[in-house]
Amino acid sequence: MRNHTNYGSSKSREAPLEKESFQDDLPRAVIRPNEYLLLDGEWKFAVDPNDRGVAENWFVQHTFTQTAHWPGSVEQHLAGFQQEGSSWKDKIVVWYEREFRRPEYASSDEESATIPQLTFGACGYETQVWLNGSPLATIEGEQIHVGEYTSFSYELEMLRPVNRLTVRVASSMDADIPRGKQESHVYKRGGIWYQTFTGAVRSIWLENVERNRLRSRVGVVSIIEDNLVRFTLTTRIHDPGLYKIKLSVFLPDSAKGENPVAEDEFPLMLEAGQKSQRLVLDVADALLWSPENPNQYRLVAQLVNEQGAISEIETKFGLRKFEARGSHLYLNNQQIYLDGILYQPGNATYDQIKRHLLAMKELGCNLVRIHIAGVDPRIYKLADKIGMLLWVEVPSPHQSTLKSRENHQAELMRMLALIGTHPSVVIWSLYNEDWGAQDIAYNQDTRKYIIDMYHYMQLAFPQFLVVDNDGWQHISLEGRLKSDLLTAHLYTPDLAHWQWMLDELTKGNLDTVAAFPLVVGDPFFYRKQVPLVVSEWGGFGFENYGGPADDADRATQITLFKKELGKRSVAGDVYTQATNIENERNGLIDFETGALKVPAGLLASK
Repeated sequence: MRNHTNYGSSKSREAPLEKESFQDDLPRAVIRPNEYLLLDGEWKFAVDPNDRGVAENWFVQHTFTQTAHWPGSVEQHLAGFQQEGSSWKDKIVVWYEREFRRPEYASSDEESATIPQLTFGACGYETQVWLNGSPLATIEGEQIHVGEYTSFSYELEMLRPVNRLTVRVASSMDADIPRGKQESHVYKRGGIWYQTFTGAVRSIWLENVERNRLRSRVGVVSIIEDNLVRFTLTTRIHDPGLYKIKLSVFLPDSAKGENPVAEDEFPLMLEAGQKSQRLVLDVADALLWSPENPNQYRLVAQLVNEQGAISEIETKFGLRKFEARGSHLYLNNQQIYLDGILYQPGNATYDQIKRHLLAMKELGCNLVRIHIAGVDPRIYKLADKIGMLLWVEVPSPHQSTLKSRENHQAELMRMLALIGTHPSVVIWSLYNEDWGAQDIAYNQDTRKYIIDMYHYMQLAFPQFLVVDNDGWQHISLEGRLKSDLLTAHLYTPDLAHWQWMLDELTKGNLDTVAAFPLVVGDPFFYRKQVPLVVSEWGGFGFENYGGPADDADRATQITLFKKELGKRSVAGDVYTQATNIENERNGLIDFETGALKVPAGLLASK
C-alpha cells in the first residue's frame, strides 16, 4: 500500500525546475510534514438529469453504471460518453463515488491527536459530500460548498477499514455566479466566450492533520525599509488553552539542521474554532524578490501546546515592495516598466501551464495577466520561482445584481485567503470591462460596492495594487480615482490610429480613446498622478481585432506598436494574448508544446 502511486509525502524536497514533476504534488502553497493519499483516478459516475439524487438517497445506495476520471470537468466526462446533454445549457447535476481503504498512517497510535482531513483542490460550483452515507460539513460549516476555483476541506470522524465517498456536484448558467469567460444565460458561447469548464476540476486528497494546528494559508506583507516581515497565520483549535507559535525563517537552500536567519516565539491563548493572527519577524539584511533575482526564504511555522505537541507547516515567501508613485510603478524602490501579456489558461493542465509561463518569460515578459480565470494554484509557486509578476483577477459574474455582488465578494475572499503568500502576485482586478457591473456608470450601489472592496483591499492587503474595473469606466469619487492604475484596452491594427490613441491617452483625453469613457462618477482630471497602463492591445490575428494573422507579419507589427509605447509616458502594457483559446486565434505560443511562434524577446521593452 505505501508504494501506491497515490501515496505521497508533503515534506519531500522540490526538484530543480527543469526536472520538476508535479504529478502527485498537491495544489497549494503550504506543505506539511505528513503523508497523504491522493484520491485522483477512476470514480463511479452518474448524471442526475432531474436532480432527484438527494431525495432518492443516492448517497446511501445507488447503482452507478459509468465511470469518470477525477480530476476532470463535467463537460469532458459527458463528452466521453457522447451523452445527450454534454453541452448542457441550463443546469447540470452529476454524482461521483468511490471506495478507499483507510491509509496505514491513519490507523497509528497517534490517531487520537490527529484528524483525517479531506481536501478538494477545487470543485463546483456547488459541492455536497457524504462519507459512508453520512453528510459532511466543511471546516467553515457549509453543508453545500459554493465556489469552484479554490480549495476547501472536511474534518472526518474515525475512518472505517473501507470507506465510501459520495460527491454531488451542481452547476448552472446562472449569470450571478462568478464565471469569468465561461458562457452563461447572458453571454453565449462564441467569440470571446467559452465553453463551461466545471465540476471536479482539481485533485482531491486525504491526510492526517493535528486536532490543533495551523491551517494551510499564510499571508505575507513586507515593508523592506524596516526589515520586518508581517505574517498572518490561521489557527484551527479543538482544545482551548495556552499555545505558542514559533516562527523560523531559513534561506531557501539551507541544509537540515542549519540555523535560521530569523526566529521568534509568540504566546497565544486560543479558544476553540479559527483565529487569524498577525506575527512579525525581523529579517535583517534581507535579500529582496524581483523578476531578475527571485530570492525566496523558507518559513517554518509551528503551533506548540503546553505539553509540547507540535503542528507544523512550511512555505516559501519573498520580500518585495510594489507601489505606484505618480505616473510610475516601482518594485523595491526601483522604477519598473511592465512588459505584460494576457493569459487565458482555459482547461490547460499544469504541465501545459508551466510550459506557457516559461515561454512567456522567453518572450521578454516580466508580467502575466491571468485573465478572469480560476487557475491551478501551482502557477503562483512557479511564478515565485522563475521571477514573473502576476496580475490576478476575480472571475466575474455576468450581470449586476445584489446577488452577483455577494457572490463576487465571497469569491474574492476565498481567493485572497490562499494567494497571500506569493511575492509574484502584485496586481488584482475586481472587474474587467464592467462584466458583472454593467450599470457602473449610473448605479450607486454597484459603485459603492466596488469602492468598498477597493478600500478594504488597501487596508487589509497593502502588498497589492488594485484595479477597480479594468479597461474603462474606472470610478472617481470627489475627483479621486478608486483604482491604483488608470488602465485602458486599446485595439486597432492601424499604426497611425494607434499613435493617435496613445497621444490622446497620455494627454488625459479620457472620453475618446477606449470603447467607453475611462472614468465614471465624479469628474477626474488626469495630471499624471496615477500610472497609465495599456492593459490590453494587439490581438493581431483574431478576426474581431484585425491585423496580421501570419506569425512573421505579426512579429513585425508588434515591434512597431511596442516602439510607440516606449515613446510615451506609459507605465506598462499587456499584449493580447499568450496562446490560442477556442475562437481566439491570436496566440504567440503553441498551446500544446509551449514553443514560441515569434522571436524570443519580442515583448521586452527595448
